[in-house]
Amino acid sequence: MASNQIMFILFSAMIIVFSILTVTSRKILRAAVYLLFVLVSTSGLYFMLNYQFLAAVQLTLYAGGIVVLIIFSILLTSHISQNFESSGWKKNIFSAIAALTGAILAIITILEYGFTASTEAAQQVDMRLIGKSLLSVDYDGYVLPFEVISILLLAAMVAAIVIAKKGAPKKIVLPKLNQE
Repeated sequence: MASNQIMFILFSAMIIVFSILTVTSRKILRAAVYLLFVLVSTSGLYFMLNYQFLAAVQLTLYAGGIVVLIIFSILLTSHISQNFESSGWKKNIFSAIAALTGAILAIITILEYGFTASTEAAQQVDMRLIGKSLLSVDYDGYVLPFEVISILLLAAMVAAIVIAKKGAPKKIVLPKLNQE
């Protein structure tokens, strides 16, 4: 077995194990750390496929951005040791059915697709073209996706705070002013 195959099996196993741990963990901080491991393993797969830009985006945006925001949001609230309630058997059954349906659809799609190997050499990368594309607002520009990503980071921060601060809102009692 080649080293690439061993690394693929290792990354795949890490993604599967930590994904299951992410959704089954009852502690919110542990779930966030497991999610971090899943995202780092996914970027490892991208590096193996020679998609360095996508792997770097995966590391910086998701693993470095969203997960860190979630962890800081959890640490800034006072409910770090809070356990999630255990799900009932009905939710477990429907979740298993949904997961199996998704896995079956993915496997069928992969098996029916005719993958062909390319014999063409890799093309040379033009850094000026990449720089202009990053700053462009045209059809192939990346300014809009970066703005959408910033909104995604904001939404992740707000969602993490809402999840971490779960509970009934406290009433604020204002003192009455003496009116003379």
